[in-house]
Amino acid sequence: MLNVTGLNQYYGQSHTLWDLDLEVPEGECTVLMGRNGVGKTTLLKCIMGLLPIRGGALDYKGTNLLRAGAEQRATLGIGYVPQGRQIFPLLTVEENLLIGLPARRDKRSRVPDFIYEMFPVLREMLRRRGGDLSGGQQQQLAIGRALVTDPQLLILDEPTEGIQPNIVADIGDIVRRLNRDMGLTVLLVEQKLPFARKVGDRFCLLDRGRVMATGTMPELSEGLIQQYLTV
Repeated sequence: MLNVTGLNQYYGQSHTLWDLDLEVPEGECTVLMGRNGVGKTTLLKCIMGLLPIRGGALDYKGTNLLRAGAEQRATLGIGYVPQGRQIFPLLTVEENLLIGLPARRDKRSRVPDFIYEMFPVLREMLRRRGGDLSGGQQQQLAIGRALVTDPQLLILDEPTEGIQPNIVADIGDIVRRLNRDMGLTVLLVEQKLPFARKVGDRFCLLDRGRVMATGTMPELSEGLIQQYLTV
């Protein structure tokens, strides 16, 4: 579904992503892994058009993403949940969700009911301001806002960061349901190994801006964990 080929990215004179290749197969959950600062979030921002790239190709279902601006990529069917959630704290839960509607290809004018079924707390807190929600509730809101756009590919950047354990388990169940029951393709950045193994079909390990290993989740060996994930 998504193919990244030979991608290079720089911050000023610093070369941050090096000839990076990544394949995200349709219908699967691919987990991007690695220690802090190896380029995971940078890669997601390049995919979403939030950072410029120096060279390489981005192909999404046969469409050259490099020709699409950041605002167009949502309309192509890519949903994005950024690190730190980035909900609008002064808007209500309902207003945060409604923001995603213009990106839908079917021009639907109301939030789909399945989002409230998946996240009952959002229905209960519809009139609350986003900034008044707990961290776990804000993460559910951020995922719900991305789902409002009716994506075919959902990209999540560390969805369990700073979340209490019971909500982490809930988010894991939701990702599995979206991917395995509803057929949504998922690309996520995750540091927690148990969570990655629970939801992922495939892994991609980054180190210093380079892909060091890829494979199915059962192929993620203890040797790779010690070399690229253990601090």
